[in-house]
Amino acid sequence: MTGSNDTWYMIAAIVGLTLVTVATRSSFFVLPARFNLPKRVERTLRYAPGCALMAIVAPSIFVRHGHVNVHLNNYQFWAVLAAGIVFAFKRNMMLMMAVGMLAFTALRLYA
Repeated sequence: MTGSNDTWYMIAAIVGLTLVTVATRSSFFVLPARFNLPKRVERTLRYAPGCALMAIVAPSIFVRHGHVNVHLNNYQFWAVLAAGIVFAFKRNMMLMMAVGMLAFTALRLYA
């Protein structure tokens, strides 16, 4: 893609994302108050924030300089794993962040 093709691509992307955002955000105002989502959909939507967070965080953990990094010396992976295990057992967000940062720092400095 070169020149004007890039411009049209960007315009289409901005317009498309704007329409999707407006449609999803305005659904709370447009739909009648008595409209209820099925229980299965409500239960599924609870996982959306976690999935979005993983979609943002995972590439920074597993990709380095455009290549997949799944080596044993990937300290970020081990720190995330330690933090995830702590959160699974304790359900404490602050403790999870502290363990993850301590594990990453210790691995980076001493391994």
